[in-house]
Amino acid sequence: MSVIGTFDTLNPFSLKGKAPANMNLVYDRLMRRVWDEPFTMYPLIAKAYSIAPDRSWIRFWIDERAKFHDGSPITVDDIELSFETLRDHGRPNMRRIYKLVKETQINKEQQSITFKFGKGYDRETAMILAMMPILSKSWWKDKDFNSTIAQTPLLNGPYRIKSNEIGRNITYERVRDYWAKDLFVNKGQYNFDTITYDYFRDDTIALEAFKKGDFDIRREWDVSKWQSAYSDMNNNIIKENFIHRRPERAQGFFFNQRKPPFDDIRVRKAISLAFDNDWVSKNLYHGEFNHTQSFFPNSVLASNIKASDVEKELLLPWKNKLQPSIFNASVNPKLTMRQKLKKSSDLLNKAGWIIENGKRINKKTKQKLKFEILLTTPQDEKIAITFQRSLERLGVHMDIRMADSATFQKRKQSYDYDMLAFYVQFTLSPGTEQTLYWTCKAADEPARFNYSGICNPALDYFAKGMGNAKSYDDLMKYAHIIDRIALSEYIFIPLFYKNVDYIAYNKNILHPKNTPIYGAVLESWWAVDGYK
Repeated sequence: MSVIGTFDTLNPFSLKGKAPANMNLVYDRLMRRVWDEPFTMYPLIAKAYSIAPDRSWIRFWIDERAKFHDGSPITVDDIELSFETLRDHGRPNMRRIYKLVKETQINKEQQSITFKFGKGYDRETAMILAMMPILSKSWWKDKDFNSTIAQTPLLNGPYRIKSNEIGRNITYERVRDYWAKDLFVNKGQYNFDTITYDYFRDDTIALEAFKKGDFDIRREWDVSKWQSAYSDMNNNIIKENFIHRRPERAQGFFFNQRKPPFDDIRVRKAISLAFDNDWVSKNLYHGEFNHTQSFFPNSVLASNIKASDVEKELLLPWKNKLQPSIFNASVNPKLTMRQKLKKSSDLLNKAGWIIENGKRINKKTKQKLKFEILLTTPQDEKIAITFQRSLERLGVHMDIRMADSATFQKRKQSYDYDMLAFYVQFTLSPGTEQTLYWTCKAADEPARFNYSGICNPALDYFAKGMGNAKSYDDLMKYAHIIDRIALSEYIFIPLFYKNVDYIAYNKNILHPKNTPIYGAVLESWWAVDGYK
């Protein structure tokens, strides 16, 4: 398969550097989830567990068969090292959850480890902890976890790293004597002998290489390419649409409201109105995509136009912190682009941005209303150019900045942008990770996912409460409320989605008949006899 971009480290759990694609293949975890259920954990390295009724602690027993690729056993010492290392040096989501553990207890005779949680834990904390990837204590004990590494660590997953050239390619090789291959949760999985990812700077070149037969599987994200760029492919390639039922990416142009002019909701709303949804849908998405109207599109977690009575009751204590539209939402009439621009201009005038000599300036400071949008894909650039033209009609200037993947990542993590073309995507079981997207703390800390910098005490409250939902109905209510608040603040200009995975593949590759709710799972695919 091909990948766009580069990589410079073989450590996927540190903030330092960028790891290669799909390193989940070489790391096993305490327990594993599957992709035909919202969020259920099954035994892997941990053969069993026990949990407190109030979920204040969880104990794992390590499977005596579990081993690293060199044949050495996985022990509670490795679990303890993994926990402490990821708690102190891992990615932000790991640090946040693992630091909720106030005490660990180890029983070496039984090969068990108990995690006791302190203040701030919720019902999902134990499940997140169960997904802990396991590192080798003997390999990592004398190494700097925060540095980029080119040496292959001692691993334990269904695949090992066969070879790699930093930044260019990596090949994973199936572990023939993988200790967990017969576990129920792994049945039917990991069927390819080798999986190679070749890195490209340009997706157009990668696509041409695929059509020539240099690659076996390609997942397409650009609907325009899917519609027109595969006509000259060789006869050994099959194109297929895989319909799924997971929340789709909520793609859009995110306002950075940490600084002016986007700290003013009137400006954000006005700029949003200048986006020509209809033209983009027809000309760039061929009328096949749905306009995103939620941060949980394509799922039961998406809010309706009007809040239910139960939701209003939950929101009532926060009424003075919320936009009135949350309580008085109604179906707005369809506006023409001319009408939208008129409304946008009125909002900008009220916010103090007036027209002078054809340019939109601040009435008091005489500063021009201009900003930069940060992009990284050609598809986003096409949309941004169209948006730029609409803004010019309002006297607003938008610079388009295309960045390579490394620059884009750096600026995204430090919130160094006015507007960002990116996305958020959630599972069917959102929980504690919501605090990384919606809280005031996440808005202030680097490398979080609160791209807009939104800070609202009501949103804080419901994001923190998501992980304590005791039923799926409660979880849906919280998701609807989070969705409703975020949308009402105009934190991004929503783009489009479609509940389909576009995948083209060599005819010698087969896949299961049914598609899981989360979409196509390549680990369950296989190659037939005669595969080159």
